[in-house]
Amino acid sequence: MTELIDSHCHLADPKLAAQADAVIERAHQAGVTMIVSVGAIGTIETDRLTVEIAERHQNVFAVVGVHPHDASAADPARIAALRELARSRKVVAIGESGLDFFYMHSPADAQEASLRRHRELADELGLPIVIHCRNAEAKLVEIIGESGIPAAGGVIHCFTGDAAAARGFVRLGFHISFSGILTFRNAGALREAAREVPEDRLMVETDAPFLAPEPYRGKRNEPALVVKTLEKLAELRGVEPSRMASITAANTRRLFRIPERST
Repeated sequence: MTELIDSHCHLADPKLAAQADAVIERAHQAGVTMIVSVGAIGTIETDRLTVEIAERHQNVFAVVGVHPHDASAADPARIAALRELARSRKVVAIGESGLDFFYMHSPADAQEASLRRHRELADELGLPIVIHCRNAEAKLVEIIGESGIPAAGGVIHCFTGDAAAARGFVRLGFHISFSGILTFRNAGALREAAREVPEDRLMVETDAPFLAPEPYRGKRNEPALVVKTLEKLAELRGVEPSRMASITAANTRRLFRIPERST
């Protein structure tokens, strides 16, 4: 494959952070040419470490934000800290923010307030937004339909909805990113959605260390395994994996405004 990008993982997660350099090297050996690593989970230190890892590696980029699980912590001081971190040239987006009405680790109103702050920050900085959405598609469409997607665009990461939900997000201007869930045996509705998303909105990711694809389901995930999701997406779309890799890589570069020869 000429280019293969993992558009969303968590290299600063405790399951990967101590071995981040080795994880990145294994991804490189597997043909992964670029990694986008997201902080967001836990405290601001996760975001700081994410940026540090990206700054050490030419083809690793960072996303900073507050996960919906921690939305109650997205106060003005935390947003200001994210704004400062986003000054790094390696930060390519704000997030992951959004809504998670499945786990509800933060109240719904706190999640909505955090999402709106992230959206405003993305617009202020001219960056796209990375969105987490679980069991909250209708509310997310309502909020973004009211406020609009950031001018730089955005992506629904680890999309888990059906074809109708995908069409709604595409109409709002979002890219759709598919994770290892696409390979799971019970993911029929998700696979149907993957067939329908316009070619220029497709992205792939691992969400590592979570959601390892088949046949590694239940094990620790790594960016190297994004190839399994890519192969399933290519199969569903009836194209060669190399062609799908080029499509998703081009879409990821365009959204995150990463030039062909990054330095």
